[in-house]
Amino acid sequence: MTDLSIAQSVALAPIKSVAARLGIAEDDLELYGKHKAKLPLALIDAEKMARAQLILVTAMTPTPAGEGKTTMSIGLSDGLNKLGKRAIAVLREPSVGPVFGAKGGATGGGHAQVGPLVDINLHFTGDFSAVEKANNLLASLIDNALHTPGHPLNLDPRAVLWKRVIDLNDRSLRDIIIGLGGKANGVMRSDGFNITAASEVMAILCLATSLADLKAKLGNILVGFTYTNEPVYARQLKAEAAMAILLRDALQPNLVQTLEGNPALVHGGPFANIAQGTNTVLATRMGLSLGDYVVTEAGFGADLGAEKFLNIKCGYAALAPAALVMVATIRALRHHGGAPPVEINTPDLARCEQGFANLEKHLENAQKFGFQPVVAINHFVSDTAEEVALVQRLCQNMGVQAVVSTSWAEGGAGATRLAEAVLASIASGANRFRPLYAWDQPIKAKIETIAREIYGAAGVDYSPKAEADIRRINRLGFAHLPICMAKTQKSFSDNEKLIGRPVGFRVTVREFELATGAGFVIPLLGSLLRMPGLPAVPASEGMDIDDDGVITGLS
Repeated sequence: MTDLSIAQSVALAPIKSVAARLGIAEDDLELYGKHKAKLPLALIDAEKMARAQLILVTAMTPTPAGEGKTTMSIGLSDGLNKLGKRAIAVLREPSVGPVFGAKGGATGGGHAQVGPLVDINLHFTGDFSAVEKANNLLASLIDNALHTPGHPLNLDPRAVLWKRVIDLNDRSLRDIIIGLGGKANGVMRSDGFNITAASEVMAILCLATSLADLKAKLGNILVGFTYTNEPVYARQLKAEAAMAILLRDALQPNLVQTLEGNPALVHGGPFANIAQGTNTVLATRMGLSLGDYVVTEAGFGADLGAEKFLNIKCGYAALAPAALVMVATIRALRHHGGAPPVEINTPDLARCEQGFANLEKHLENAQKFGFQPVVAINHFVSDTAEEVALVQRLCQNMGVQAVVSTSWAEGGAGATRLAEAVLASIASGANRFRPLYAWDQPIKAKIETIAREIYGAAGVDYSPKAEADIRRINRLGFAHLPICMAKTQKSFSDNEKLIGRPVGFRVTVREFELATGAGFVIPLLGSLLRMPGLPAVPASEGMDIDDDGVITGLS
């Protein structure tokens, strides 16, 4: 059966009954149909949060299809519930662009999924639409200021930084010209679109701790510069209140459930290669208030999502994970051992052993943050017993336990051994989280730390544009912000072709972006884009809907 067939064959419980298991009164639910609801922020309880345990799920450097972090996170949550624990999965919302592109949806897989799958992968509760509207409202206010003669902000149209967004993969919108058609249609200038998940508004939504904090962060967005090179912020356009109004409902976490009927919060969706790659702070806090164990994931490999979760999100939200799970697959080990795409599912003990160097580096990095990680081997039918035993032995040589999880095929029952290993890791007291760098270090020192310690780079080079950007960041007083590296997810380096565990390489920062509202500095490495394109054969071509509204081909 396909993932969609499995999800559609499961009868989900009414979300009211799932909420009741958490002690949430029906009057506290804002229902979006029968199977999803928003939760009021008043349910967040600092005392309960302090007693709960946060478990971070991350992964080795993934293949293009991904290694199943979401599947493992849902499976682990179900496995903990199988053991009688009060566990909640807290995840990100999928972006529609990848759903119709190459990567597909992001609701887990097989018997370890959250539902309703179709709703979550498509419009869900409208959060992405709200982010899009708030972002584009600010863009409209900027262009209105440019169009208004004698506007007091004196904004330079050549120095506008803010772009519009849309939640689709559309490469044709990366660089455009707006304002065509004469004076009545505004000032003609260069502009462009990012994908919604890459917007600063999405990053802000995911780091905000209250409605007031959301509004303040929105007001702090740097939109551009004046003709005299002075910064212009969204608050100077009086944009923050209107943007916050559009985001009011989106700020509330979304309650859904796993296919086994266990609670899950799905909220926010920034990409990890160009933003912080984690669900909202509010959803994490909500989960910690409602459950004893919260299982959350960070996007792409641990060099991106986990690094940003631990250095950025934990810093702003005062979080300290109690355990870290590193997802690995035999196919990814083969890939990093040099297997071509057509042989990635072909057993090969030698390639598996060679590719272990990638996983080894990620495990070493987890230890630098103070964790003794647990490896979750996401089992595929192409795995051999010899390959699995090899990985477990190599992990054991590092003092790390590697557990096979069959949650795709068996749901929570296939993850109970993983759940037991994670509980033992928490009980051992061996995990003592510490950030990798201090925020008040100089910008280059923070970047150098990430590049050398996490990527294994020999050093960092800066383009003339990047050097100028650093001078501007220092002049504006934002050098104290944490670093949100933007680079390929396919390699430790900024060159996606350097698989495995490359050594002796240098990374190049070509330029910087400033997310002054979200509160981080973004060095851009390599040729990473904020607006993806579609593949030659997009996933949308394999989808259909019949006269009864039944959808097929959505993964």
